[in-house]
Amino acid sequence: MKLTKERIVDAGMAVFAEVGYQNLSMRQVADRLDAHAGSLYYHVRGKEELLALMADRVCRRAYDAGTAALAALPSSAAWPDRVEAQATALRLSIKEHPGGAQLLAESPGKLSTGALSLMERLLGTLLDGGLPAEHCGIAADTLLSHVTGFVLQEQNQPSSPPAVTAELYADLRERFPLVMGELIPRIGQDEKFTRSVRLLCTGFAALKPPVTP
Repeated sequence: MKLTKERIVDAGMAVFAEVGYQNLSMRQVADRLDAHAGSLYYHVRGKEELLALMADRVCRRAYDAGTAALAALPSSAAWPDRVEAQATALRLSIKEHPGGAQLLAESPGKLSTGALSLMERLLGTLLDGGLPAEHCGIAADTLLSHVTGFVLQEQNQPSSPPAVTAELYADLRERFPLVMGELIPRIGQDEKFTRSVRLLCTGFAALKPPVTP
């Protein structure tokens, strides 16, 4: 099958999911494609460009998912609902790619028009919501970092929880009653994510100037 930039990115994503950011190499990608490593360089200049293309793909798909999520909202939706829709679409899009959160977390310096599109739309949403311009950049960075970090934890969770004996559990519960006890509710990841985004939006809303009578 003919080599194309899209096929190289496909193979890069597959290799990345197996070996991670630091260990990915063009030779491994070429092996995945049953091609010579040198032939890849006609399409992609090297590992740095490949990583940038991979990150851009994740962001572009997240942007498209966000567009669909925003279109599904009523026209009267408030700005926090629009922020939540974008954040949720980003989380789900990153989760579609094994290692996707690691890719975005470890390649923030790579220019990506997909990432710029996500930031541009989020900044516009915050500005439309009445947040002062001087706070919007920090708010958007905080939200995007939260989404990436949240998914990073999800994708790095072990397949099974560590084994804990009844004796050890009782000891831990006594030492850490808030963490291990029943006072703090245990909620699922989806609800935890939604509530965390809403909590951030509540904080962002406090930055809005008071309405003068």
